[in-house]
Order: sequence, then C-alpha cells, then structure tokens
Amino acid sequence: MRLGIDLDGVVANFTAGWMRFYNHQFGTNLVETDSRRWNDIVELTHFKDMSEFWRWAADLDGHSLFWHLDPFPGAVEALVELDDEGHEIVVLTQKPSYAIQDTREWVKRVGIPAREVHIIDQKWAVDCDVYLDDGPHMVPEIVRHRPDRTVCRYVRPWNDPVPGAVDVHDFEEFRDVVSRLSRHS
Repeated sequence: MRLGIDLDGVVANFTAGWMRFYNHQFGTNLVETDSRRWNDIVELTHFKDMSEFWRWAADLDGHSLFWHLDPFPGAVEALVELDDEGHEIVVLTQKPSYAIQDTREWVKRVGIPAREVHIIDQKWAVDCDVYLDDGPHMVPEIVRHRPDRTVCRYVRPWNDPVPGAVDVHDFEEFRDVVSRLSRHS
C-alpha cells in the first residue's frame, strides 16, 4: 500500500524544535505543552505575525528550522518497519520554498525510507491508499478529495475529529490500521 505521511507534528517534532531555538535566542522557557493550538506561535512569542516567524525560521545556524528538528520517538522506526513489510512510504509535507533542500536532507539523515518526497500544498493530489496527517485544515481536505481512501488524523491538541477520518494517537495505532487494511485488500 502507498502510505502518504506528513512530517511536521507527525514524524518531526516541529513544536519542540522551534521552541528550542526560540528559548536559546530570546531567553524564554517555553515548553511543548504551552502550545495547544495550530499556529499559536504568535501568541506565545514576540512575533507580530506568522510571516515574521517564518522569516526568522529561514536561517538558524546556517539551515532552516526544518533541518534541525528531531523525530518523535519511534516514528522513523515505525516507518522503517512499514517499509520492510512492503508498503511504500510517500512523504507529503508543506514547507516554505527555502526549506525544500533542508527537508530532503532531513528525510535522508534521519533514515525515513521514503520512495517519494512531495513538498506540496494539496497533499490529496498525490494518490495514496492511506494518509496520515495532523493538520486541522489538511485532514478535512484530504477526506473531501479522497473519500475512497483511508485518512488518518494524528490526534494532537490542535486538531479536532473529522467525519470520515480515522483517529490514531501514535504509530502503533497507525500500523494497526494499515495492517487491517492490508489483510482486507
């Protein structure tokens, strides 16, 4: 099966990553649990808008923020196991143009066995059997455009249940969904 996997908030810990740099640069003590909503960066920081944040995130120690992110524990290992089982790992992620090369390097460096990496706004445009995403705007869009596919919402504080999506809380639950679907195909 082709598995369309989002990166930030699913495989890569975006929140911890930007907070680590922000705390170091600006002397703050933000922690992951401070972030409860999508794009609450403006409320948690001194940035006046997201555009200012994205400009800041473009160059942190010679790379974009995305190059510096850590994967969530167990995420890469789960993708390797899914690949070993014969599934195709297809990365589907949205990024600013300045982060494209850093993102591709990150995928290789952390060992994601991706057969394809798509940096794309309309993730549903890439045909997959199963999608995994945490974006509160993206999950409903994929469900709407791919009603014949399985769309998994990676449950996070910033997203709500979506009719037609399967909720998963971790990669173990995601692997269970894929396993069930594989047995029935």
